[in-house]
Amino acid sequence: MNYILGLSNSGNKEAIPIKSEEKMVQTKLDIMDGRTALGIEFGSTRIKAVLIGSDLTPVAGGSYEWENKLEEGIWTYSLEEIWKGLRVSYRKMAAEVFEKYGETLTKIGSIGFSAMMHGYMAFDEQDELLVPFRTWRNAITSEAEEKLTAAFHYNIPQRWSIAHLYQAILNREEHLAEITYFTTLAGYIHWQLTGQKVLGVGDASGMFPINSTTKNYDQTMLNIFKELAEKEGFTKELQALLPKVLLAGENAGTLTQEGAYLLDPTGTLQPGIPLCPPEGDAGTGMVATNSVGQRTGNVSAGTSAFAMIVLEEELKEVHPEIDLVTTPAGDLVAMVHTNNCSSEINAWVKVFKEFAESLGLEISGEKLYDTLFTKALEGAPDCGGLLSYGYYSGENITGVNEGRPLFVRTPESDFSLANFMRLHLSSAFGAMRIGMEILKKEQIQIDKLVGHGGIFKTPEVGQRILAAAMEAPVTVLETAGEGGAWGIALLAAYQMEEESLSLAEFLEQKVFAGDEGVTIIPTEEDLQGYEQFTERYLKGLTIEKAAIDALK
Repeated sequence: MNYILGLSNSGNKEAIPIKSEEKMVQTKLDIMDGRTALGIEFGSTRIKAVLIGSDLTPVAGGSYEWENKLEEGIWTYSLEEIWKGLRVSYRKMAAEVFEKYGETLTKIGSIGFSAMMHGYMAFDEQDELLVPFRTWRNAITSEAEEKLTAAFHYNIPQRWSIAHLYQAILNREEHLAEITYFTTLAGYIHWQLTGQKVLGVGDASGMFPINSTTKNYDQTMLNIFKELAEKEGFTKELQALLPKVLLAGENAGTLTQEGAYLLDPTGTLQPGIPLCPPEGDAGTGMVATNSVGQRTGNVSAGTSAFAMIVLEEELKEVHPEIDLVTTPAGDLVAMVHTNNCSSEINAWVKVFKEFAESLGLEISGEKLYDTLFTKALEGAPDCGGLLSYGYYSGENITGVNEGRPLFVRTPESDFSLANFMRLHLSSAFGAMRIGMEILKKEQIQIDKLVGHGGIFKTPEVGQRILAAAMEAPVTVLETAGEGGAWGIALLAAYQMEEESLSLAEFLEQKVFAGDEGVTIIPTEEDLQGYEQFTERYLKGLTIEKAAIDALK
C-alpha cells in the first residue's frame, strides 16, 4: 500500500493510503516537475541507486554488483570500477523511469551519495589519487590504532581514516610529501560531482573524532595529533587535509556540468541540482530505520554487521570494541561493528543449491533461503551443541586477526539441519553480542531496536535470533528492505524540506508515520539458549585462533 501524508478529520497528520493509479499519475508529475530525490549508495558488494517521489517512497532503482580485490596486500576498488558502477546503476534507474512512467529523467529535485565508511583516499594538488583506495576492510594499521587510542583516550579502530594516515606517517610512506587532501569514498564521489570538499558529520566521524558539542572535528585531539605527527616529521596541518564537516539539511553544493556528465554520460541530466552532505552507510542505515533519536538503535546485517545505539551521554570508559560515531545530525552514537556476518551463511546455501541441482531440482535462491531459514526455527535455542565462526576476515571484537571460517561439533552434538541453520544465524551475531555486553555494563538504555538487511527478508527467523542475541525486542519495518540508498535519498529530500523540522521529526512525521513494523520480544527459552551458545562461542575462540596458525 502507498501512502501520502494528509490530515485526519480531527486535524492531526496521518498516513492516508492512495490507489496505485493515483500513485502512477503523481509519480509522473513528480518526475516531470523535478519533485524527486535520488540516493546512490556504494556498498561492499553492490552499488544501488534509488529515486523517490514526493511521497518519499521509491519509484525506480538500479544497481551494479562489484567486489573488492586484494592487490599487493591491500583490499581495494579501482577508480575505473567506481565510476563504471556509478554510471551503470544510474543508467538502469533512469531506464526504469522511462519504462514505467514514459518520462526521460532530465532533472531531479536533490541528490545524495553515501558509501562504506572509513578507509583512505589520498590526493595531491593535481587531484590525482596517490595510493590505491584503502578500504575499511584492511587491518594494516595496528600500531597507529594503539598509539592514537592511547594519546586521544578515545577508541580509534584500524579502519578509521586517521589510523590509515598516521600509519602511513609511521611507515614513512613517500606519498605523504604530496598529500593535499584525503577523504572517504562518499566524499570523493561528491567532490568530483560538485567540486565541494565536504562530508556529512556521520561519515566524518569515521575519519576523525567529532566533538558532540561543536559537531565538528575535536580540536583537542587535532592538537594532540599535530604533536604526534611532528615528532615523526609530518608537519602538514591536519584540518587543512580533512573535508569540511556538514550536518544533515545543510547546503553541500550543486551538480556541476562536469559532474552531470560523470553521472550521466548521455548529457540528458541537467546540472545545477542541489546535493545533500555525503554520508556513510552507518548514517543512512539509521535514517532508513528511523533510528536517529536518543535511546533508539538499529542493527544492519549484511556482509559485515553493526549495531548503532544513539547515546544520551558519552561512555564512561574507552572500549576498543566500541566505535563512537554520530548520526547525520551530529548526535553521539555507539557502534558495535563486526567485520563478518552473512558470508558463511551464503556459502552454505550455495552448497545446498549445488546439491539440489545435482539431483536435477530447480530451486530459486529465494525459495532456498526461505526454506533453510524457516527450518532454523525448529532448532534448539542453544543450537544443539554446535559451534561455528563465519570469519572470512579478522574480527576486532574477539581479537582474531585473520579469517578462518570454521564449523565444529563434538560426537555428542545434535547435528541436524535445523540446528545447523540456527547455528549459523546465531553465529552471525556472535561477535556483536560480545560488544553489546560492554554497552550493557555501561547501563545504556535502548527503547527501540530496528533490524534491517537481507538476513531479515524471511519473516521472523533472523529477527527472533537477533532479539535473543541483543536481549531486547527487535522491530522490522515494512521498508526494511529499502536499505541505505533509500536512506541517503531521504537525506537528499530532507535538505529540500521547507518546514523547520529536525531530522528525527522529519522521519517520524513524514516518512514513517504509517509504518509501525513487526516487533518480536525474545522468549525466556531463546534468551537462555543464546546465553549457552555465547558461552560456547567464547570458549571456542582458542580453536579459531589455532586454525589461523595451522592453516596458513
